Amino acid sequence: MQTYNDVHQQFASYFNDKGLRPYLYLLSRKLSEGNICLNLETNGAEYDGPEDENPGYESTGYETLPDTGNQPELHERNILASDLVATEEHEYKPFVWHNQRLYMQRYFHYESLILERILAFLEAERQELDQREKLLETQRDLIVSIIGNPSPDGASVPDWQTAAVITGLLHNFTIITGGPGTGKTTTVARILSVLYTLYPGLNVALAAPTGKAAARMAESLRHAAGNATPALKEKFAGLSPSTIHRLLKPVMGTPYFQYNAASPLTADVVIVDECSMIDVALFAKLLDAVGPHTRIILLGDKDQLASVEAGSLFGDLCEAQEALNLFSPQRFGFINSFIPAENRKIPPEHQAESGHPLFQHLVELRHSHRFDSNKGIGRLSAAVIQNDIPIIKQFFGTAVTGEIETDTDYSQDKFHRFIEGYADFIREPDIRQALRKLNRQRVLCAIRQGNQGLYAVNRSIERFLHEKDLVSINTGFYENRPVMLSRNYYEFGLFNGDTGIIRKDPETGSLAAWFEDSTGELKSVLPGYLGDMETAFAMTIHKSQGSEFDHVMLILPLHGDMHLLTRELLYTGITRAKKSVLIQSQEAAFLEAAARRVERASGIAQRLISSK
Repeated sequence: MQTYNDVHQQFASYFNDKGLRPYLYLLSRKLSEGNICLNLETNGAEYDGPEDENPGYESTGYETLPDTGNQPELHERNILASDLVATEEHEYKPFVWHNQRLYMQRYFHYESLILERILAFLEAERQELDQREKLLETQRDLIVSIIGNPSPDGASVPDWQTAAVITGLLHNFTIITGGPGTGKTTTVARILSVLYTLYPGLNVALAAPTGKAAARMAESLRHAAGNATPALKEKFAGLSPSTIHRLLKPVMGTPYFQYNAASPLTADVVIVDECSMIDVALFAKLLDAVGPHTRIILLGDKDQLASVEAGSLFGDLCEAQEALNLFSPQRFGFINSFIPAENRKIPPEHQAESGHPLFQHLVELRHSHRFDSNKGIGRLSAAVIQNDIPIIKQFFGTAVTGEIETDTDYSQDKFHRFIEGYADFIREPDIRQALRKLNRQRVLCAIRQGNQGLYAVNRSIERFLHEKDLVSINTGFYENRPVMLSRNYYEFGLFNGDTGIIRKDPETGSLAAWFEDSTGELKSVLPGYLGDMETAFAMTIHKSQGSEFDHVMLILPLHGDMHLLTRELLYTGITRAKKSVLIQSQEAAFLEAAARRVERASGIAQRLISSK
């Protein structure tokens, strides 16, 4: 039996259809890169087959696509000639050909389920839209008083937060996107404040892909309700965050959940944060578990990294229309009637008509209250997303530019000065305060392996702190070791991504892993019970999603793995900082990464248009 080192060849060779194998090879490879289908119009032309990088590699003769010249219809003919490929939605074969895309049947089912559930939300809200508009009109003064002034800095910019609040109140399916500091959580707090006032018995579910992100959302919501009435504060205090998995309740040993279309969640409102991190399978199962008459509000930053697994559905939905923040003349006037300040009303150019199913269901918050768009973090992050080369070069032209410092020499002195900041949490005797001081700064790595990778950087930090007599790294569980969990520990109420420190228990003298929960309470667990955790002086940019630090050091690799660097990765790393970023990178590598976008193939945008 012939064996191959290339897993994609192993996959393709399993199927006894030589004519289909080249397409299955490419489909498998594209799935491993996060695509949920093979779009031959965009992927086929660039494919030249696998590179002979492994000594055991042997060509099978099917790892390159047939030469069809400029006749893509010949690819379609080759694919449809196979008995393994379905062309109808409910035809069960291993693969599906739909809208010039080849899917594995499972991923086509997930995409179809997402489309079906979105359309069900839209149909259900149509039945209630007029009644909801009338209710909001009669309660306009009350709603305006609850919403207040979402722009405490007094900026004369369109009040997109109020536009998002009204959108969330009217619709069953709402997407709110925006960068850090644009007020996504504040907007949701205002939506809930209005809904709690109108419907005191409201049942709300909060969820996020990781426990850390869910806890942070709940904490932010409680903080945003600081000026609310005592009754509202009590409602917000009772909000219980959850991971999406825990919300849906997994059926042990299976890929299924207890909550699904046949047994939907009982919540009246479901709010999900950090949606860019959700893969297509979980996205489908989440929507399937929410009844069509329930409001679901999806929050996230469309410019952030997509999920590690296949799919970028949040980004796909945000980009499904040619432009965001457009409203019909009637909705435009309705929203502006809730914005008293003339200099905050939505400008006339945001009026339009569209038959797109998601028209008026997505609002992008565009004004950051955290970053100045004309300097520092705000300016660089925008330049990265727009691949604005001249502006990026300005930051590398001067070593220090306010909030941003670039270091093309990978200076050990600058590295050491930054990591000396960890001494603050190490010397802090109070465990709760030590945890908070730890989270004031973090080193972020783009990759795991190599000299600038996560493992080498963490070892360098440990050695430096050991030499400074700040930590003793003679054992694995040494005191003051910061740790990050890499899986959920439901029995302890701890989740993938939670960060803690190893400290002696004041009562027993034994080492314990200490964490702070969403309410600020400390919990400790014997380290031996937490097998899946890693040192967290440095963490990957992927793992940093959902976190915020005052100061960030961003380290990009000097050599190798450059294809992993994208503008989304840079943007995510830079915007984890609230005050300053030190970037160790070659200018050319940074520019190369900013020019490279994450483009994942899916058919959801085209299928939404076809559903009109």
